[in-house]
Amino acid sequence: MSGLTTTNLTSLKKIYSGKVRDLYEIDDTRMLMIATDRLSAFDVILAEPIPEKGKILTAISNFWFDKLKDVVPSHFTGDQPEDVVSEADRAQVEGRAVVCKRLKPVPVEAIVRGYIAGSGWKEYKQHGTVCGIALPTGLREADKLPEPIFTPSTKAAVGDHDENISYAQCEAILGAELAAKVSATAIALYKKASEYAATRGIIIGDTKFEFGLDENGTLCLMDEALTPDSSRFWPADQYQPGSNPPSYDKQFVRDWLESTGWDKTPPAPALPLEVAEKTAAKYREALAKLTG
Repeated sequence: MSGLTTTNLTSLKKIYSGKVRDLYEIDDTRMLMIATDRLSAFDVILAEPIPEKGKILTAISNFWFDKLKDVVPSHFTGDQPEDVVSEADRAQVEGRAVVCKRLKPVPVEAIVRGYIAGSGWKEYKQHGTVCGIALPTGLREADKLPEPIFTPSTKAAVGDHDENISYAQCEAILGAELAAKVSATAIALYKKASEYAATRGIIIGDTKFEFGLDENGTLCLMDEALTPDSSRFWPADQYQPGSNPPSYDKQFVRDWLESTGWDKTPPAPALPLEVAEKTAAKYREALAKLTG
């Protein structure tokens, strides 16, 4: 199965390798972020790549960073990746890398849910809440919520599970002022993106944002934005409350993994070629629908 699962640039120093992205040091203020074709499901990195996934994710993220720049600045520097690496390294960066500012990461993942699905639906069925937030009774799976809700989680190390936290815990980690800023910004981003996606026939069920602070303390959107890796994208014409809608995201892989009886501890079962290719096709379809 073809795909880039790891990067080995010779012209820059690698400083971090995450679930999907590899980071390289350029200088004191900039770094190079490369999206590989790795796929993480249930916080486990699969051995098999999703062909061209990194390029698709980069194109979708870059589209959103530009579209949402009036809501919050992003990590973009405006520099071209091909200009900061050697000619020999260019094949590893073309179409899948960005030159970004070195920001101080906000140590909380900003999740916004506009619909009830996934772990939120499981919690709601048991307790009538999502991340401790009380919701109206009688909701069905995939129902739209009265208003989008901010449900933060801790950012786990690679191989560990992110954990949902309450807003009070978020305030304890970030301080009241920054927590309020992150929450308000994340919800504003979700609303603007959802309104646009609706015009393209896509419902954004929920999404996860990551933020950082620049040297002036300005909040900036970073990492990725509104991709099939960080969001639930549902085709509007197939959306039916009361069941788990088909999706453009990695839910396809999650569903297959669930069907194998895997206990969600590494290593994950080997992904069949057919599942990898169907997942890649879903990602490409999302890019085409969103960006035209």
